[in-house]
Amino acid sequence: MTEPFDHLLEAYARLVIRIGVNVQPGQRVEIRGEPEQADTARALALEAYRVGASKVTITYVDRHLQRAEVEHAPDEWLGRSLPWEVEGIRAMKEDRPAVIALTGNPNPRLMDGLDPARLVRSTKLDQVREFLPLTSASEIAWTVVGAPTPGWAESILGVPDTARLWDAVATAMRLDEDDPVRSWREHLDALALRRNLLNERSFDRIRYRGPGTDLTIGVAAESRWVGGELTNAEGTTFVPNMPTEEVFLTPDWRRAEGRARTTAPFFLATSGTLVEGLEVELSDGTVTGARAERGEREIHEQFESIPRSRHLGEIAIVDGGSRVRRSGLVFNDMLYDENVGSHIAWGNGWNFGFAGSNDLTPDERVAAGQNQSATHVDIVIGSPDVEIDGIAADGTVTPLVQGDTFVLDGA
Repeated sequence: MTEPFDHLLEAYARLVIRIGVNVQPGQRVEIRGEPEQADTARALALEAYRVGASKVTITYVDRHLQRAEVEHAPDEWLGRSLPWEVEGIRAMKEDRPAVIALTGNPNPRLMDGLDPARLVRSTKLDQVREFLPLTSASEIAWTVVGAPTPGWAESILGVPDTARLWDAVATAMRLDEDDPVRSWREHLDALALRRNLLNERSFDRIRYRGPGTDLTIGVAAESRWVGGELTNAEGTTFVPNMPTEEVFLTPDWRRAEGRARTTAPFFLATSGTLVEGLEVELSDGTVTGARAERGEREIHEQFESIPRSRHLGEIAIVDGGSRVRRSGLVFNDMLYDENVGSHIAWGNGWNFGFAGSNDLTPDERVAAGQNQSATHVDIVIGSPDVEIDGIAADGTVTPLVQGDTFVLDGA
């Protein structure tokens, strides 16, 4: 590695705690991960206490337990949470902790061979339904960050070289800069400029075109481009994804036409299933067809089992300047891989990308054009060969991305 592991991990934790969730003195901090990610979780906990956290908890979810549940649990208990697990999430609305979720699957092949229907049903949807509104409405400060492990490294590199994976993570997280905090501030300012330029244009539609992709998605009057930092209910800024290279919005779920082909594999995070070579077709805002070289059955199981998962909840722009792209790796994790290229997501639409959403009920959001669902699945459809245009209500076309470069005037 470029520097001793303990120094790198300390710098990483400092960035996540101070920029990612921006922990405030006296605030509670909750870290969620898997047992294999304990080194990263402990470093984050230590840094949180250093900046003045009142109480730090680490909650581990073991995928081996999920596999056992899928194989042997009775049908009536499959995917069902205990009351205290759901109540713990509801309580976050009262004390508003900073929440850090660790990603990077340490056991990427663990779910191979399981019944796809039972695997999808094992998702704790009752917890998801409680947690998504908290994050979508920015009621709490939250972030998702990677936690390198031998298993995740092997899925990317073919060997369990955790040191090499940490080097790639350090590049994506700007830890190779002399002052990573300042570098992040400059990066967030650049994303804010891009966001503002897009919002000034008030496009009616966004079109993605490239090999296997020709997709036009409607933009609601309430849709707002977002990128970089958000602000929670307490007025504290935070960065929900680290790394992040995107600007994105919540589209009008009723208006999507065309087809798209993924340019990077991805995991269905709730089931741990790898999906490769996915092609989707959309008509009148609905996914009407889906084919994949791998994971197709699991995709269809999710569409069938989770209401409103066939509608889009996000569209995003990422160009060739991405630090994640610079690593040259496919991370097999959507936190990183969605920042390799432009993407769309089916499922829940984020409140912060849809003006006035916090004042609406879920049914009112759906009526206004913001999708509501208990899932949110990002799929990368961008590449150097994909062009993106903004289309005004009068049909005027403005290039946004050409030749892998964001080209909107003023950027």
